[in-house]
Parts: sequence; C-alpha cells; structure tokens
Amino acid sequence: MINKKNVVAVILAKGFSRHLPNKNIRKILGKPLIYYSIKAAQESKLIDRVIVSTDSDKIAKIARHYGAEVPFKRPVILATNTAHTPPVIQHALRFLERKENYHTDIVVTLQPTSPLRKKGVVDDMIRMLEKGKYDSVISVVNVGGYHPWWMSKMKGKKLVPFMKVPSGTDPYNLERQQLPTVLKQNGSVYVTRAKSLFKNNNIIIDENCGAYLMDEIYSLDIDNYTDLLLVEIIMKQMRKK
Repeated sequence: MINKKNVVAVILAKGFSRHLPNKNIRKILGKPLIYYSIKAAQESKLIDRVIVSTDSDKIAKIARHYGAEVPFKRPVILATNTAHTPPVIQHALRFLERKENYHTDIVVTLQPTSPLRKKGVVDDMIRMLEKGKYDSVISVVNVGGYHPWWMSKMKGKKLVPFMKVPSGTDPYNLERQQLPTVLKQNGSVYVTRAKSLFKNNNIIIDENCGAYLMDEIYSLDIDNYTDLLLVEIIMKQMRKK
C-alpha cells in the first residue's frame, strides 16, 4: 500500500544561522552536516524523492553533489528567522505539483541539525503512519532531566508552579522516577500526510499524531559549536563499535 503512494522527503537547509554560521554545511567527520540527512532519506526504501529546500546557492551545490534534488531556490520570505516550517514544506510540494504535475501523498520532513538517526527509522515511521492510520507521526524523546512539574513562573513578584498538578500531589517531594513520563519533540523526523499538512497548515496534526520514541543519544540537535563537537565525538565512537 505504501509503495503505491508518492513519498517525498524535504530537507530544510536555509543559509543563515544566528548561533552557528554556515551550520548546515559544517563538517562532521569530513562530511557537511546536511549530508547525513540526505543519506538518511536515500537509505529509505519507501521515499521516492529527496528534495532540499534552501535559499543558498552553496548549500544547493553541495546537496546536488550528494544526490539530492534542488529543483527551486527557496523564496527569501521563507528563509527568515521567523519563517515557520509548514509554509516551507507546502511551498516545496506546491512546486512539484505545479511545475512537474507530481502529487505527493506523504511528506517526510528532515532537519540537517539532527544527524544521528538509526538506519531504518524513517521507514519505520512511514509504516507506522500507514498502519496506525495517523495523519502524522513525529519522533520524540523522554524529557528526563528536569520535569515540567518542577518548573515555575512569576506571577507579579511571586513564584508559582508553571503547571497544575493533581490535587494532593507535591512534585517537590517526588523523585524523577516517580513522576509521569513526559515526551518532547526531538526535531529529527516528521512524517505527515500531504492533504493533512495543507488542511491544518502544520506538519504535526495534534488530533491524530503518532509518537516514535527515540533514545536520548539519537535525539541530539545541533544548535551551537559545542553541540557540533559533541555529536562528532559520539559519531566517532559509534564508528568504532
């Protein structure tokens, strides 16, 4: 059933990065960061096309070198710091529809800043979408560390709990293991039905979204130079195993 559908991977790679200049093409183990997301998409048995959406000619050249398609240059308005992901994905799918008469059924959104993905994860998530009849499936990780029940906010000059907890529960007297499991997006993989993306203007469809749990180590996201060094150290260790 999946093979009869058009599955497109869209890799988001704008040129400008505030915290780490040229982030998407910084080298890790001799390869630009974007390479690892292109590779993850290419290794999929279910993805038909790998599209890179970028406003940068340099990134476009590198992406093509590693076998990805760059059929358009992302409009400037969709490459700002305030541009949201859904319109960028919609732009890519509309381009394929209008210029090539290519209809996308399922879109897989990948971010270069999450280079640590187990082989087969993308296909597992696509199959999960179909089998569970979800509108979207996203990768998540256990929050661990500092639980939301322990967080606070200011109300005037008074410190108050960030969120309500069940009556009679004192979270400050509980260990992390005693608290409810809380998950968060790790930004690695988003699988969405194209029609749901356009209907809801989002790649995450809250009303019908599946969660694919990833280990913490595979959920590392690169935002700054320290993250880059940490991920490279981990990837070196993985290669030795």
